[in-house]
Amino acid sequence: MTPELTTAAVSAAGVILAAVLAAVAGYVFTKRKEREAEWRKEKLERYKAFVASLSGVLQGPNNTEEGLREFSASSNNLLLFAPQPVIEALILYREETRTSNPSPSREQHDLLLNCLFYEIRRDLALRPRDRRADFRVQLWATGPSDPVNTREQPKRG
Repeated sequence: MTPELTTAAVSAAGVILAAVLAAVAGYVFTKRKEREAEWRKEKLERYKAFVASLSGVLQGPNNTEEGLREFSASSNNLLLFAPQPVIEALILYREETRTSNPSPSREQHDLLLNCLFYEIRRDLALRPRDRRADFRVQLWATGPSDPVNTREQPKRG
């Protein structure tokens, strides 16, 4: 084989190899993005189920045994996929809102609920990013037009 043919063959092989590598890299990148989108969609559905379950533990007539079961189940489901900051915020929130808490605090409840939602939103990588210092949430229920707590507050006075 002449040197010109050898050079042409090597050049052609290089071009073919580069094209194959580009196609494989594009396929892998596309599949990775599809899996990430599917995972994000699944996480969003689980988080939405969790937030919906909070309705079952709201103060007043919404606070039912079935609601408590749904809240427990959805909370436990979060343990399967949520990152550590969400799990830690969830644990602190559940400790504050448990019925056996000897000294429940509305302020502490609100602080921990804000922290939990902040970490959930951070896990979902929402844009624009929230600022922790001024991030606030309130839960709403059907009925009274006031925001509600997720458990009965002790009677005062």
